Amino acid sequence: MKVALIHDHLAQDGGAEKVLKVFTELFPEAPIYTLLYEKKNADKYFKDKRIETSIIQRLPGGVKHYKWYMPFMPMAVEFFDLREYDLVISDASAFAKGVITLPETFHICYCHTPTRYLWDYTHQYINELNYNKYFKKIISLVLNYIRIWDQHASGRVDKFIANSISVKKRIAKYYRRGAVVIYPPVDLGLFSISKDLGDYFLIGGRLAPYKRVDIVIEAFLKLDYKLKIFGDGVDMKRLKKIAGDSKNIEFLGRIDDEAKARLYSRCRAFINPQYEDFGITAVEAMASGRPVIAYRRGGAVETIKENITGVFFDDQTPAGIMKAISDFEKISFNPEEIKQRTKQFSTERFKEEIKKYIDEEYKKFKK
Repeated sequence: MKVALIHDHLAQDGGAEKVLKVFTELFPEAPIYTLLYEKKNADKYFKDKRIETSIIQRLPGGVKHYKWYMPFMPMAVEFFDLREYDLVISDASAFAKGVITLPETFHICYCHTPTRYLWDYTHQYINELNYNKYFKKIISLVLNYIRIWDQHASGRVDKFIANSISVKKRIAKYYRRGAVVIYPPVDLGLFSISKDLGDYFLIGGRLAPYKRVDIVIEAFLKLDYKLKIFGDGVDMKRLKKIAGDSKNIEFLGRIDDEAKARLYSRCRAFINPQYEDFGITAVEAMASGRPVIAYRRGGAVETIKENITGVFFDDQTPAGIMKAISDFEKISFNPEEIKQRTKQFSTERFKEEIKKYIDEEYKKFKK
């Protein structure tokens, strides 16, 4: 059986790339087809893999400024010639699911989310763009075209796997398709419980506006607690401006996995203020025995057990976060129990579930 892996783009190191890494372990001979890849990010997991890129890779600014070419990405992904493969697995939150396959080829999509900026996030996405209103209107028209393509492309998938119940519901709403839920893998072995706790709260990851780090900073400007922020992204400049010269808020920038694991293990709690489809950073924090203070929406309600592995807030505001921290202070958490509950998200569990599902569904397809 010849297998191909399809990924949106290898331009960052996030949860989708961790899932792709596990797929390459399950199918070590499978090439990776992707719109583009940035070597410094791709080499971390995929240094020795065969990577086939689209025309976007060769266009001026195609790697550094790939978002310029969004209108051409549907066409670019359709150019991949996959006629020689029996099984195609797309690891997608955007364009990868739109590849064209033969009737004899079985296409499974591991869906991280129906493309957020095309569907439920589209108005917020447009509002957050740093362009004038006329250019935003043009972008809205482009997104309308891509939205039509995205809905049509979903019909090319034979079977959908959702990374959470939340995503399963959104696949049903926007694509009118069913899906099974298999939670993504978390490398639990990287994280451990620390005997020595620090005096800080923690937040981090890719710093984008929808991550709502801004409301956490605004809350901590009114609190005496320390806040450490790891990661980088397009929202960094704005967030630093909000923090100003506050002494209790520290930006750490990009950090390696070991430093991140140390931060998790010693924080008082990890804060998850955004609506995530799954939320791998929250699970990583819990794998370190630390509770999570989370917005009660999306994947967080599936991964966090209230008052046992964390606390929720319902108002996505600084006041809502401040109240959640007050609630958190009244609860005694058991680090061992918190860590124990993350075993359902292990890499080993993922491999077992995904392999079983693919084998069974492939046999049905061939019959």
